[in-house]
Amino acid sequence: MAASAFLLIASYLVILMILARPLGSGLTRLIEDRSLPGFAGVERVLWRVSGVNSEPMHWRRYLLAILLFNLGGAILLMVMLMSQASLPLNPQQLPGLSWHLALNTAVSFVTNTNWQAYAGESTLSYFSQMVGLTVQNFLSAATGIAVAFALIRGFANRSLATLGNAWRDITRITLFVLLPLSLLIALFFVSQGTLQNFNGYPDFTTLEGVKQTLPMGPVASQEAIKMLGTNGGGFFNANSAHPFENPTALSNFAQMLAIFLIPAALCFAFGDAVKDRRQGHALLWAMSLMFIAAAVVVMWAEINGNPHFLSLGADSAANMEGKETRFGILNSSLFAVVTTAASCGAVNAMHDSFTALGGMVPMWLIQIGEVVFGGVGAGLYGMLMFVLLAVFIAGLMIGRTPEYLGKKIDVWEMKMTALAILVTPALVLLGTALAMMTDAGRSGMANPGIHGFSEVLYAVSSAANNNGSAFAGLSANTPFWNLLLAFCMFVGRFGIIIPVMAIAGSLAMKKIQPPGNGTLPTHGVLFIALLIGTVMLVGALTFIPALALGPVAEHLQMFGN
Repeated sequence: MAASAFLLIASYLVILMILARPLGSGLTRLIEDRSLPGFAGVERVLWRVSGVNSEPMHWRRYLLAILLFNLGGAILLMVMLMSQASLPLNPQQLPGLSWHLALNTAVSFVTNTNWQAYAGESTLSYFSQMVGLTVQNFLSAATGIAVAFALIRGFANRSLATLGNAWRDITRITLFVLLPLSLLIALFFVSQGTLQNFNGYPDFTTLEGVKQTLPMGPVASQEAIKMLGTNGGGFFNANSAHPFENPTALSNFAQMLAIFLIPAALCFAFGDAVKDRRQGHALLWAMSLMFIAAAVVVMWAEINGNPHFLSLGADSAANMEGKETRFGILNSSLFAVVTTAASCGAVNAMHDSFTALGGMVPMWLIQIGEVVFGGVGAGLYGMLMFVLLAVFIAGLMIGRTPEYLGKKIDVWEMKMTALAILVTPALVLLGTALAMMTDAGRSGMANPGIHGFSEVLYAVSSAANNNGSAFAGLSANTPFWNLLLAFCMFVGRFGIIIPVMAIAGSLAMKKIQPPGNGTLPTHGVLFIALLIGTVMLVGALTFIPALALGPVAEHLQMFGN
């Protein structure tokens, strides 16, 4: 089993890096505001028709464009979901959503969270799935990548007050990166057996004589961008455990690759854009080492299973509860780590059925901000916030003004960095406390005691960090939970983007200083260790007390009894 786990993790990372390197080169051209080969003429026509000018934007104007664009998308999607019954492509005649569920869903997909307090096949029409959710899957992913582009330019620019043009960035990312890759992935999924049709739901009788309804729909097109854009919202309630979404072991492996593809490529692009590939490689090493450690722990925990089952004579197969039997323990464990290390939230197993330790690791990966590769764009700029913090700590140790890539890190940048790092822990801890203190929050808990607390903590962590997966066992489709989680998702997304853009604008105007004798190298083993330690330390100091009340206590209780 250990050899199989090693081969699975190693093959996954090797194939990922092979695919991400050329994509990173293409993203570098977009960061440097150069057209992709063969598309210069297409872009000129596109800018002329759309009226988009090429004028670079100051960080405040860039941020305002991002905020207005996403706010408009949320309002439009909410109206669409509430009026679903009057719109086309609704063969099942599904009614519109309640205002609080429509608000929650709109905020969820605009913020790249894709938290779903509903079952897709019985709640949303084909029109809502395609024109509403799938479109926002593209645009929310493009938003995250655009913000990462702006921050990279802040490090790479030499005394410039601008960070590029938000409209050009979002358009290019959507049309020239997300759309073609999603088309290829969707065609691959169709070849594996993923559904893609507009048929009504047929009724059939099983071999046992039970009458059932079989859901249909345009699944593959949503599935592709769901993974590539680290969105995670499933067409079906069972998400990637459903055979119509994830038909084969090959499609399962491809889904995991798609989740990390752009986050890994952005690390390569970062190194290229700042003219020092070692910087991108250092980020990849830090992310990969933390990812491997998390995957090993979850696999070990799930293979060993519950000791009470073993004492009754069961073997490790007894721990298959909640896991997809087609993929087994190792693939289910790896998928759980991938989807929570990234801000994806797609699942091929029930995280609620994992052991206490096996479920704690995915929860903690979410809570540290999903910077282990992370969401498209969000993972990179989240990790770069930890890089600035690590550089600041190192500067204090050696008595020098901290600097990174030749740019001095001043008080303003550190204030914004602290804000970006602490906004989601504040949302998680305060939101969990509010839910546990109120009758409206506790009324959604199906499980009492320690595990019920873990489910609440996971739900608020998932929303605030824009993941979207859940422990389940929580009835979240109530006004209280829909509004609480919508607030956490919105502030958790844009409460980080705002300080990140402020840092990008400040760095862009600074001159690049040549390295001196006292400059800390930020590409070697020592700095990689410092960066990992910083991420681990912040996560430990912030969340260990809360985790001790939930999964840690549950783990000790399981072995203590």
